Amino acid sequence: MEINLVSDTVTKPTQEMLQFMFRAKVGDDVYKQDPSVNELEEAVAHLFGMEAALFFPSGTMANQTAIKLHTQPGEQVICDKYSHIYHYEGGGASFNSGVSCCLVDGTRGMITAEQVRASINDPEFYHAPKTALVSIENTTNKGGGACYEVLELKRIKQVCVEYNLKYHLDGARLWNALVAKKQHPKQFGELFDTISVCLSKGLGAPVGSLLLGTKADMKRALRIRKIFGGGMRQAGYLAAAGMYALQNHILRLEEDHKRAQELGALLATLPWVAKVEPIETNIIIFSVRPTLDEQWVIDKLKQKNIHISSMGPGKLRIVTHLDYKQVMHSYVMEHLGKLIF
Repeated sequence: MEINLVSDTVTKPTQEMLQFMFRAKVGDDVYKQDPSVNELEEAVAHLFGMEAALFFPSGTMANQTAIKLHTQPGEQVICDKYSHIYHYEGGGASFNSGVSCCLVDGTRGMITAEQVRASINDPEFYHAPKTALVSIENTTNKGGGACYEVLELKRIKQVCVEYNLKYHLDGARLWNALVAKKQHPKQFGELFDTISVCLSKGLGAPVGSLLLGTKADMKRALRIRKIFGGGMRQAGYLAAAGMYALQNHILRLEEDHKRAQELGALLATLPWVAKVEPIETNIIIFSVRPTLDEQWVIDKLKQKNIHISSMGPGKLRIVTHLDYKQVMHSYVMEHLGKLIF
């Protein structure tokens, strides 16, 4: 039994999802003639109370399209120092859009309205890049699955309005935040100019993200997606997986969160663990004792067919997901408790 807790991107479609995909009605989405893709885009846009959505092969491409939509070369994006758009998108902000990132020292990947305000460059000071966009990540990846409070997001929105800045949400794991905080998608749709949401993490679809915004912005995004090579033909098979996930896999995220809490509680009792970061959703980040190499932990667990990932010196990550069943959870809990260094 191989247990992969490296990420929630490792899941495979369920048999029910595969059957739903097989029955999908498809066309050519490059011509916007795929009925399943069109249905998915309309459904997600409606869910968030936004005008339109566009289907993408990846969350990175969706985020990069949003950055290009909202900026001009030489401008600057404000984001947390842990942001996915900065660390894990191949330098795309600079390569694709010619913009720089102003990295804010937030808390667990989350920034405040006051920090945003303090990071905005004076538009009259032409020596500094012009601030154009604020990008938020919810939940935070490197921040350990932390969730923003809507009130703080509203405060940041007020700053964006005051300074005429665009406001983007990297919502790769937004579904987890909605479940954990009992929030509604429309609370986010009314705040942001664009939102990216992923179908292939917690929801368990094999491929796909969407970008949401105004009809005008999504018309422009369609051209950017084409330039980035993101147009797909009979993409309805993939869109059908996303539709099935939306209908069947959102509420079950509570199971992932519960198992993450149980793993975190156990880790906090173990003598070789120095610290467990707060756990709100499905990501557990913990540190080992200073005398211990985190790679030893990875190797020890690998011997038991349990796979986790490193987050840098002394720090480890576990991510629960759709394919992590209760029998696996019991096995991992047992063997974590038996580890001796």
